Amino acid sequence: MGGTIADMNVVDVMTPRQEVVTVEIPGTRDDVLEYLQQRGFSSVPVIKRTDDDEVFRGLVTREALIEHPDEDQLALLVEDVPTIDPDSTLGELAALVLETESRRVPVLDGEALVGIVTVTDVIRAIAEGQANGDVEIDALYDVVVNTVYAETPLPVAERELSFAGVPYGVVLGDDADPVGMLTEVDIIEVARVVQGEENPGDAVANQDNEWMWEGIKAVGSRFVPTLNVEIPGSPVSEFMTADLVTVSGQKTARDAAQLMVGHDIEQIPVIEAGELVGIVRDVDLLEAL
Repeated sequence: MGGTIADMNVVDVMTPRQEVVTVEIPGTRDDVLEYLQQRGFSSVPVIKRTDDDEVFRGLVTREALIEHPDEDQLALLVEDVPTIDPDSTLGELAALVLETESRRVPVLDGEALVGIVTVTDVIRAIAEGQANGDVEIDALYDVVVNTVYAETPLPVAERELSFAGVPYGVVLGDDADPVGMLTEVDIIEVARVVQGEENPGDAVANQDNEWMWEGIKAVGSRFVPTLNVEIPGSPVSEFMTADLVTVSGQKTARDAAQLMVGHDIEQIPVIEAGELVGIVRDVDLLEAL
């Protein structure tokens, strides 16, 4: 039998320090690029070594590298970010994530980095019964749902996701019934970098095409149309995930978490009596804590 929220602390679900990739000050942007490209990370923790220990200085994100293409010094690319203590409860972590919208939180003991904890770590704990997952979806889901039409050209759908400020669109068919899901990842997988543009394609200066695209992938669709990419003009139906995973409002947060972990997804449409009534995201499940 799994534990409850009262039993679980951040230290119980985090990735420990020995498994966390870091870069050191002094250093350069190339030190970060190596890990962002090769390992698919969205950010890398930065430390500064002292005579006796190491001190956490912040994160360098892909967004920072894109927004400051001419800055080479690591120390000038570091961002202050929310952090948490390893003895904090998962409830306290959930409150921090919901308040700051941080999906990846460094775990500090004093000034020392002891781990990283993510939204996915908490969702996995809920799915495995290690954290409270008994709250019904009815109390968690959002009734505001972003949707796209199945026959919409993919470039238009990308803009719709971008303007809505969300990474997904529930795809509706001719009868307005849900027939699939489109995410930023689906768009990224079929888009390609276009050569030869002077601006703003130079925003990732002196980097190869792979890095340019990895940078776009990290920051989401709001960067797709501005970093010289070409998106196929075929309809959404050709690129969406047609095997739509859904949940009813009477299911629990644990049920939804298990579906998210099992299908590697971050949001699930809520269906009642065959009708789309809402969406539950992974961060919504943190409200159960």
